[in-house]
Amino acid sequence: MSNMKAMYVMGDSTVDCGENTLFFPFLLNNLSLHPCDGPASSILPYLLAKKIGLPYPIPFYSQNGSAEVLLRGVNLGSTGATIMSNPVNPVLQSLNQQLRQAFEIFQLLQLELGQDIANDFIESSTVFYLSFGKDDYIDLFRSNSANSPRSDAETLSRILVDQITNAIEYLYGSSVRKFVLMGILPLGCVPRFVHSTNDSKSGSQSGGDNGDGVVCAPEINNFVLEYNAFLEQRVVRLNMELAGAQLIFCDVYRAMMEIINNPDTYGIENVKNACCGTGEGNGIRGCMSINMACEDPSTYVWWDLFNPGHLVSSLIADSAWSGQPLPDICRPSPIQKLASSSM
Repeated sequence: MSNMKAMYVMGDSTVDCGENTLFFPFLLNNLSLHPCDGPASSILPYLLAKKIGLPYPIPFYSQNGSAEVLLRGVNLGSTGATIMSNPVNPVLQSLNQQLRQAFEIFQLLQLELGQDIANDFIESSTVFYLSFGKDDYIDLFRSNSANSPRSDAETLSRILVDQITNAIEYLYGSSVRKFVLMGILPLGCVPRFVHSTNDSKSGSQSGGDNGDGVVCAPEINNFVLEYNAFLEQRVVRLNMELAGAQLIFCDVYRAMMEIINNPDTYGIENVKNACCGTGEGNGIRGCMSINMACEDPSTYVWWDLFNPGHLVSSLIADSAWSGQPLPDICRPSPIQKLASSSM
């Protein structure tokens, strides 16, 4: 039985299909008009909300500001959002903008319910789901800057994790106690970079060759691994430092590499190409029309040039929730344990 009554979601294209991004799709040239394999209810945070027994968090720009709506959870995430402010396209959201929106929600709840009741609800009955970093690195790699020295990868990772840490501490100061922090998926294996990176056909230190000829780009995956390692270390530290807080890190990278390297186990036939897109392996331009999609998306790891399909999201959701079929994806415990724990 879950003690949670609402999930609040913050993040990037891993949590939003475009409906929560103002002026989408005009902002994201050569990405996807349809970045999700199906409706928004098919992506990871919504699948997990269903397992907890919660309603799907309503997009921030669809809510009317009433406490009745806000108490059911809100998705603040936005396609293209980055941890750092985006100097190339400042219209796209950043982590700090979503934080401000979260604080607006807290203030509205306090005005309508009273400060004590609102704070008690936030502390005892909510979970905050954060999934950032993917679009920060996509912007970096698309600008052809991924060949920076290894020390730059470590510096960037630390800066990004420091910003996430600040956000957690701010939310903790507003009574949030339960957090789910998602790592970044293996960007070196996405169709966009597998088919466009010069080194994509040589070596596989951090990637994997599953026999279908896909070799992930190790120089890209190294950045991701660096970030994920720092984020998990920070989660361990915050669990000790923040009294009463419960934080979980979910290793999406590890889960997806298991699927990519053992596709037959999960009924996957294609780990290299996108189901929906154009260009080599459907990975150069995004999904501009659903009519472009492959016949059976469930046999593909990737829906479009950057995003996994519904089957993969479902496997990760099952594993994040219960620890099966992919064990120890979420640490220190599966999300099911977090949902059933009392403060």
